[in-house]
Amino acid sequence: MDRRRFCKTTLAAGMAAAYPLLAACEKKGTVATHANTSIRGISLGGAEIELEKVAIKELGDAMTGPVMLSGHPDYDGARTIWNGMHDKRPALIARCLNSQDVSHAVTFARERELLVAVRGGGHSWPGKSICNDGLMIDLSQLTDVSVNTETQRAFAGGGALLAHLDQASLPLGLVTTTGVVSHTGVGGFTLGGGFGRLNRKYGLAVDNLHSAEMITADGKIRTVDKDQDPELFWAIRGGGGNFGVVTKFEFQLHPFERNVLSGSVVWPFDQARDVLEFYAEWSERLSDEMYVGPTIATTPDGVRVIMMDVVYNGDPAAGEKELAPLRKIGTPMADGAMVQDYTVMQTSLDVAFGHGVRSYAKNGMVKKWSQGLVDSLIDADDPRIFVANHVAGGAVKRTGELDTAFPHRNAEIMLVVVSGWADAVQDDEFIAASRAVYKAIEPHVGGYYDNINFDASGGAGNYGPAYERLSKIKGQYDAGNLFRLNSNIKPA
Repeated sequence: MDRRRFCKTTLAAGMAAAYPLLAACEKKGTVATHANTSIRGISLGGAEIELEKVAIKELGDAMTGPVMLSGHPDYDGARTIWNGMHDKRPALIARCLNSQDVSHAVTFARERELLVAVRGGGHSWPGKSICNDGLMIDLSQLTDVSVNTETQRAFAGGGALLAHLDQASLPLGLVTTTGVVSHTGVGGFTLGGGFGRLNRKYGLAVDNLHSAEMITADGKIRTVDKDQDPELFWAIRGGGGNFGVVTKFEFQLHPFERNVLSGSVVWPFDQARDVLEFYAEWSERLSDEMYVGPTIATTPDGVRVIMMDVVYNGDPAAGEKELAPLRKIGTPMADGAMVQDYTVMQTSLDVAFGHGVRSYAKNGMVKKWSQGLVDSLIDADDPRIFVANHVAGGAVKRTGELDTAFPHRNAEIMLVVVSGWADAVQDDEFIAASRAVYKAIEPHVGGYYDNINFDASGGAGNYGPAYERLSKIKGQYDAGNLFRLNSNIKPA
């Protein structure tokens, strides 16, 4: 007897007994899951719809990877994302092992107008990579990264993490801009813009993106770059996940000496005014090699501090000279800036932002430091709140405002108001505290970074002069707004 047929007929009853909704069998090294009955789903418009058991079976048969329903042994693990605040239950999880799997999943959702979430690294701060009662397209297995040293390019799967990209390129003396928490996904990070500790010299992640393999709402697998679908390529460099599912990224790499001057200089919070006022003026004259930005935090033993995180991408001796004036301000309680492996800083926040933490964030772009902003940061300080940053300027600012879809080229820095806690009963308390601090600095910032803003609504207000073009491209490639769980751009 054909092995697949035997699996479907002989094993189905036993598996269904263990998992009432499921019948499963081994297929191409994975587990495909079928419903024994139609199940409830939710449409793009929010209406309840029926997902027929025959259709679910057909999707499972077409895919290489598994289609998981509630009750499958891997379902709960697959639906768990980084931020512990988000506990949602998709009707189906399509774990994709290749681009064809993604195409099948996208087509299934489009034909039924089924709500879709796309999970890359699972690091969506506002939880937009998961949904209730819809289809989660899971890219978590697409983590391969390869490097071509001759062309100095890296190719990363849509589910790869930033750590995978660094680990593949650094041993070869190459690097590209990646973010500040190594277990962040490459996909969401890149599509939103991609701030990182090297962006003052090399630009944002979108400035280093050469091409992308992606599946648009019509189910078509496309390779987009400046020559193929150039408008779509422009849109995905800052327009987020509005235009399709990216399964492979091609990045420009740069020669890099991984032992760099890096670390943190720390002062007690009562010196914050002196530190910030000096930084506001000093930071305007920094070289592209110097990445340094202020963070306000509470140490594990309860001490409120202000610190400057430093990465100097160049000759350490030159970096020491450029950093010297900052070290003379006040009386630092610790100075950890030294020549060390780049990955020390790249992983320094991994524990603080570990998986399962409940966390809320709002951010704003700062075009120019002002005394009012410094005063607001100090006056509104709350020991429960972490004020982080992403430094811009340099190569980020020299890129034309409409060269990519990323709309905030004129920002010098992004400030991020963050809270993190463990118990769900504290949700309202910490969210309210975060919002209060952000409200105090809001008059001094303009625009936000979609990737990490809980309250991002998309629209012309944040994309500015790029919005009309983005909306037109959205209308061309996703007229039905299938990809809407993001900072959404409405189709023209």
